[in-house]
Amino acid sequence: MIIDSIQNAHKYESLHPYFAKAFAHIRETNWTEAAVGKYDISGADLRAIVSEKQGMTEAESTAKFECHDQHIDIQFCIHGIEEMGWKPRPSCVSPKGEYNPEKDVLFFNDQPDMFFTLHDGQFAIFFPEDVHAPMIGEGVIKKLVIKVKI
Repeated sequence: MIIDSIQNAHKYESLHPYFAKAFAHIRETNWTEAAVGKYDISGADLRAIVSEKQGMTEAESTAKFECHDQHIDIQFCIHGIEEMGWKPRPSCVSPKGEYNPEKDVLFFNDQPDMFFTLHDGQFAIFFPEDVHAPMIGEGVIKKLVIKVKI
């Protein structure tokens, strides 16, 4: 997992062939005015999802404590204060059902080891080994999730 602000995104562009394009897309788009929805950046390899909704409670979010096998998530806070939970996947011992390959998601009954907060212009990168619980907050959170194909 990586947590940083968009001003420092260039430091991570070499970690994956699509990261430079993903971060350029974040910097070059006015996400504050972007409509909620799904956007193709580079076909199935790089796509964006904009959401804007009321933050969840910690219990609501951790009920969907998730990770992915086929994608890396770049989760960018457009507006609001978003708390997220995190735990390393090897430490999770209680899967909630089976991995869903169509949705590329596996849920866990485990609880996060730690929580952190993102503000406007900050992002978190979740790799397949990062189990995460996003969208915890009291107000409306507008965010961008870029799904990066592994």
